[in-house]
Amino acid sequence: MSQHRHPGAPGSAGAVPALPDLPEATVARLPEYLRALHNLADAGHETVSSEGLSASAGVNSAKLRKDLSHLGSYGTRGVGYDVALLIEQIEFVLGLTQRRAVALVGVGNLGHALAGYAGFAGRGFRIAALLDADPSRVGEEINGLVVRHVNELPAVAEAESLAIGVIATPAAAAQQVADQLVAVGVTSILNFAPCVLSVPEGVDVRKVDLAIELQILSFHEHRKASLTALPATGGSALTALPGGFAATDTQEAIGT
Repeated sequence: MSQHRHPGAPGSAGAVPALPDLPEATVARLPEYLRALHNLADAGHETVSSEGLSASAGVNSAKLRKDLSHLGSYGTRGVGYDVALLIEQIEFVLGLTQRRAVALVGVGNLGHALAGYAGFAGRGFRIAALLDADPSRVGEEINGLVVRHVNELPAVAEAESLAIGVIATPAAAAQQVADQLVAVGVTSILNFAPCVLSVPEGVDVRKVDLAIELQILSFHEHRKASLTALPATGGSALTALPGGFAATDTQEAIGT
């Protein structure tokens, strides 16, 4: 992970002097901590213990303490963490102290729902432009923004200083849109299209595939059903797999 330096971190005591080079797993958990902290702040809590915050975020408390130690936050014995300060630190590290301009490309059913989501503004993001290649959608107004043709992307990028591009197009159009975003200087892309994008080095892509998430849940449902159906004798049950392989709950079907 590349490391970027910031000339001045939040001015509160104990604030981070420069951006730490965090493990990717820690970065992935910081938004969960931030969500939990905002909920605690909204409920009037000024401090929170590591156990309380870990329970709210759904993370092991030892892992949480290690993650926050990367930020220079260790809490106070007997008191816990200062909620407001920790929010400030995490938002700084995540780059949420400025409202980042986002372009959403593709305003079909999913894109329309994303465009209407009010939660972006409260978390440091501003939907600056909605774009689509379908002439029938161009000119439509969604949540106060008028949909523009995707060919206007260069003008939008120049006017809005785009930071992030969100792709909510069909898979067949996603790569072309990614190329267009990269061409106008966008180096961070959130891809909802069910495909893998090819982008130059230095461009970060996060992929959200709802079908994959459902398939993972399907595995867990399948496994729970298999465990429920195990015989009560205590012996290990063999599960037949397609192709003639078989596996137990402690053995992989291939490579054992």
